[in-house]
Amino acid sequence: MEKRMAITRGLVLGKFMPPHAGHLHLIRTAAEQVDELTVMICSIQKEPISGALRYFWLKEIFPKLRVIHVTDENPQEPSEHKFFWSIWKNTIDRNCPNGIDKVFSSEHYGDELANHLNAKHVLVDLDRKIFPISGTAVRNEPFKNWDFIPQEVRPYFIKRVVLTGPESVGKSVLAEKLAKYFKTNFVEEYGREYCEKVSNTELTPLDFAHIAAGQLVKEDEAARHSNKILFCDTDLVVTQIWAEVFIGNAPQWIYEMNHQRKYDLFLLLKPDIPWVDDGTRNYEDIRQWQFERLQQELESRNLPYRIVSGDFEGRFEAAVEEINALLLK
Repeated sequence: MEKRMAITRGLVLGKFMPPHAGHLHLIRTAAEQVDELTVMICSIQKEPISGALRYFWLKEIFPKLRVIHVTDENPQEPSEHKFFWSIWKNTIDRNCPNGIDKVFSSEHYGDELANHLNAKHVLVDLDRKIFPISGTAVRNEPFKNWDFIPQEVRPYFIKRVVLTGPESVGKSVLAEKLAKYFKTNFVEEYGREYCEKVSNTELTPLDFAHIAAGQLVKEDEAARHSNKILFCDTDLVVTQIWAEVFIGNAPQWIYEMNHQRKYDLFLLLKPDIPWVDDGTRNYEDIRQWQFERLQQELESRNLPYRIVSGDFEGRFEAAVEEINALLLK
């Protein structure tokens, strides 16, 4: 009878704050050397990037691996607690009940950890020669280290700029022109697309729910493929105010969601260029009211905005100046 080979089990653990190319190299190297690999994301509450988000990123990148999220408020350095190694061994034993044969890391601490787990330590790219990057460097200067950030993680760091304003102020044209200039993407206004598909002009709360959700889906998808900055032709603040016009008030979740979304800059376009009737616009008489209402909303929420006015070329030049300043922050 043929003897069955023992299963080898490996462990990679860390903060992954955020995951970067060096982490991915470590995990892939480990996965090639064991039968079962556990990737353990360890987070504590005070950290700047949520552990849940880090878990989501790594699970998306490595869907076939055993990725787990540990939220034990363990000490972070041996100097913090005299039973540091025992505490961490208990955490690992609880989450890896079948034991660990190999610990993979890019740090010398792996020797001590492996010793406590009765495992072998495999050191991978200690000197960071293959991928000269760290989580701290990514957090501090994401754009400088952009090539080391996985596509799944990049949306967290990109700058999002909203072009907002009433009808017929050149938002769509400016968004597309800016995206081309900065070699990135822009998100078209989903509300226009939606309204062109429905024959009933009497929009309902459900219609606005569809419009808002569609806008967010398009934005999040575009963010995954954007180059450091994403231009959004409208956002849920605009959706909220259009709902006020059509149905008196926006559905509650639209208010909640547009308070949760984070944008780095709003360019509020002034209605000081001629109205253009493109066959779908009907509200020339409320342009000034919409502008003032949008400005009121932006100010009441202390959101970063700049008013952009003048002819099309002047608007473009002013927008480029504002965005260049934003990218330097």
